[in-house]
Amino acid sequence: MKSNKKQRGFTLIEVMIVVTIMALMIAAIAPNLFRNVVKAESIRVASDIRQVESALKFYRLDNYRYPSQSQGLEALVSAPSGATATQWNGPYLDKLPSDPYGIQYQYLNPGTHGKQVEVYTLGLDNVQGGEGSDKDWGNWNLD
Repeated sequence: MKSNKKQRGFTLIEVMIVVTIMALMIAAIAPNLFRNVVKAESIRVASDIRQVESALKFYRLDNYRYPSQSQGLEALVSAPSGATATQWNGPYLDKLPSDPYGIQYQYLNPGTHGKQVEVYTLGLDNVQGGEGSDKDWGNWNLD
């Protein structure tokens, strides 16, 4: 007996055409997507650094100075050794934020870019200099 059932499915050519169209669409969309990722990273870094700067200003109001280099940004979360209860009215932050790459923001007192203190990140590569996601962001170069 002969079966009259036709097999249904896609031919190799049809599958290759669909894959090619998808690859072309991804190639057209990907550059815009990556630009938006870098833009979102820079917006988050700017927001985080401004938040830490604000907490540093409150710390300074209570203690008449910024945390020392050895105390670092931890002084915003827990009382540094030797701080009296009347001076330290923290915590000034619930927790220290990390940059978009999971690295803690760095602190420098005194600053070297015309600021009293500096809060910064060295970017994804965690090395000075760079472009895109590797760019160094600090309170001296925020937009």
